[in-house]
Amino acid sequence: MKQIRTFIIVFTLGAALFSSCKSGSKEEARTVDAGQDKEVVKTMELQMQTVARSVEYPASLEAYEEVHLAPASPGRIEGIFADVGDRVAKGKSLVQMDRTQLLQAEVQLKNLEVDFRRLDTLAKYGSIAQQQYDQLQTQYEVAKTNVEFLRENTQLVAPFDGVISGRYFEPGEMYSGAPNTAAGKAAVLSVVQIDRLKVLVPVSEKYFPEVKNRMETTVRVDVYPGQTFAGRIDRIHPTIDPANHTFKVELVVNNAKGLLRPGMFARIAFELDKEEAILLPSMAVLKLQGSNDRYLFVEENGVARRVSVAVGRRYDDNIEVFSDELKPGARVIVSGQARLLDGVPVEVKE
Repeated sequence: MKQIRTFIIVFTLGAALFSSCKSGSKEEARTVDAGQDKEVVKTMELQMQTVARSVEYPASLEAYEEVHLAPASPGRIEGIFADVGDRVAKGKSLVQMDRTQLLQAEVQLKNLEVDFRRLDTLAKYGSIAQQQYDQLQTQYEVAKTNVEFLRENTQLVAPFDGVISGRYFEPGEMYSGAPNTAAGKAAVLSVVQIDRLKVLVPVSEKYFPEVKNRMETTVRVDVYPGQTFAGRIDRIHPTIDPANHTFKVELVVNNAKGLLRPGMFARIAFELDKEEAILLPSMAVLKLQGSNDRYLFVEENGVARRVSVAVGRRYDDNIEVFSDELKPGARVIVSGQARLLDGVPVEVKE
């Protein structure tokens, strides 16, 4: 019996010792596992950045200048020397109207010029009455004006460097003077200047104090995605439209490369003021699945803390965020945050 009791005691002590060793191994393994559970992340120090606040308005591009060439009175068209799409230089002859009246007026002017010179000589010696001299001088001046008028209206020239945008007659046809253009005007040819364009933008009245003449703007068109064009405010209309509380701003857009065309739809961005904002890489901001809630993680003392945020505008690869919990100097997690939960230990990788 004594031997049996001794064996039981020894077995009990051995079992207790084995249980103690096994428990110690579990605690050690748990400690190791806890070290392995740390998520490896990258962080960046939050700093305020200066950004330009801008507003954007839709508009349509227009030719900087557009002229509908037409004579002052109806008549037969002798020749047209340009067609739609042709580039023309300032002063180039584009249309020749019938010159019958011009030739008659020039003959009459020559006769009057000869008579007037004779009278002018006689008047110097006091051989004619002043009234007779004045009458002939008046006739001569009227004849000169008539010839100049007919010359201007029988040969139509390009008023500026531009492109022919419309041709409405053929040589030999009669120009009637009836409206025949989209603008409701009568014309033989239409000429537009497209080396620079203009845009008329209705801007909300609340921005009236901030919009200044010669302010630079950014122009975007859908046909050239990702490309921008420079615009400049050329004129600010002085009145506010009471119907929609907007005022008109006229812009000039440089089109030296000829990529833009009148009638294109455009978006005009005005940079009105600058202020401090929080900009972070867009990949740092996460979206809660099934909702529009946005959040990110900051690292505090080796632990990830979740912060709810609202998002603003995008600036290239960065996005503007708003949160009362974010302060300059905070360590925002920008990589490795996809599997994080609030309160999870993290290891920052430099």
